[in-house]
Amino acid sequence: MAKREKVAKTNAMRELERGGVAYTCQAYDADGEDLSSGVGVRISEALGEDVDSSFKTLVTVTPSGGHVVCCIPVAEELDLKKAAAAAGEKSLSMMHVRDLEAVTGYVRGGCSPVGMRKPFPTLIDECAQLFDNVGISGGRRGLSLRLDPLDLAAFTKAKFADICR
Repeated sequence: MAKREKVAKTNAMRELERGGVAYTCQAYDADGEDLSSGVGVRISEALGEDVDSSFKTLVTVTPSGGHVVCCIPVAEELDLKKAAAAAGEKSLSMMHVRDLEAVTGYVRGGCSPVGMRKPFPTLIDECAQLFDNVGISGGRRGLSLRLDPLDLAAFTKAKFADICR
């Protein structure tokens, strides 16, 4: 029997374990990963996951300088107006990638809604509720986590809303 390769824990994994939230993880080769449009779809397909149930994490900025985390399917686009309405904000704009690590503790391509430097209001597209489990970033490039979307929402105190175009 082959020995299973041990995966180094990330903040996301430690937080989920501390909260008693069940998840599975899958590592993939992120060396030379092209972070251009469609990377989430390519990763999902490479892992043999349902693209519709694989989610990306986007961080937005409120007019007052606050932040709202949005989780949407990897093949979809965020509707900033819908997300702002769901968050009770006048408007939202995308966070500049140069600010991502300082605010969240995560790098582009490895941003998870779990285990950020501090908790932020979080929105998950309502379609997540159609699946028994969804995929999210594991907290670094090369790591994907799958968990129950209801557990994810409860743990992050997220709200389900229609936030895709």
